[in-house]
Amino acid sequence: MTDPFEPWVTMKDVQEHLGARRETITQWIGKRNMPAYKVGRQWKFKLSEIDEWVRSGGAAETDVTRQKEEGADA
Repeated sequence: MTDPFEPWVTMKDVQEHLGARRETITQWIGKRNMPAYKVGRQWKFKLSEIDEWVRSGGAAETDVTRQKEEGADA
């Protein structure tokens, strides 16, 4: 469960936390249900939710995932 006092972080914070590019994170939000919240024009995150998403395999790349993202199954 998320700590109600955990601070919201920015896209840049998540990029640094995961060592991933902005484009990759944006794709994960759209295609892999990465937990993110749109506040105005900015994305906001809770690092505890991001960590849980990663632990549950959300960021894992499988052959099926790669094919879908590249459009190979179309």
